[in-house]
Amino acid sequence: MNITSGTTERLPEILLTRISSYRHRVFVETLGWELQTRDGMELDQFDRPDTVYVVAQDGQGHVNGCARLLSTDRPYLLGEVFPQLLNGMPPPCTPEVWELSRFAAVDFNGSLSTKGQFSSPIAIRLLQESIASAASHGAKRLITVSPLGIERLLRRAGFHSHRAGPPMIIDGHPIFACWIEVES
Repeated sequence: MNITSGTTERLPEILLTRISSYRHRVFVETLGWELQTRDGMELDQFDRPDTVYVVAQDGQGHVNGCARLLSTDRPYLLGEVFPQLLNGMPPPCTPEVWELSRFAAVDFNGSLSTKGQFSSPIAIRLLQESIASAASHGAKRLITVSPLGIERLLRRAGFHSHRAGPPMIIDGHPIFACWIEVES
């Protein structure tokens, strides 16, 4: 498995295309999320030049995991779309807190099922690399908008995390906001 990270401005265009196609396959086709897409690509207003991506690829270059990192001092998913998940607390707005979103570890070319995406070795390594990447950009904490399966991954893998508020059903999916501490 090869893990690459970088901003939209620095990653090769072909890799960015593969990431957005992979996200469409995971979030729209497999999980059934109702997201705006175009030509089999899943991108939104938070995919901008300063967005940091962390992507896992197999030996043939197929994407089998991705994550998106955004500093909370600019617009981000939780702050703009899901602030209710913070249980009345204001959304963070500081370069010391980064959002982790569009996290997925589905290996469509391997033996892992979609149900195993939150406990696979790919998921754990991708999360470790995402935390390291955020830390390299000055993050001291991460905040996520995630399905409940992420909570199990975090707990089992020994990450220091806790809920920012209780889970909610949004568009038929149970999701929650979660803090992840960035260890030095």
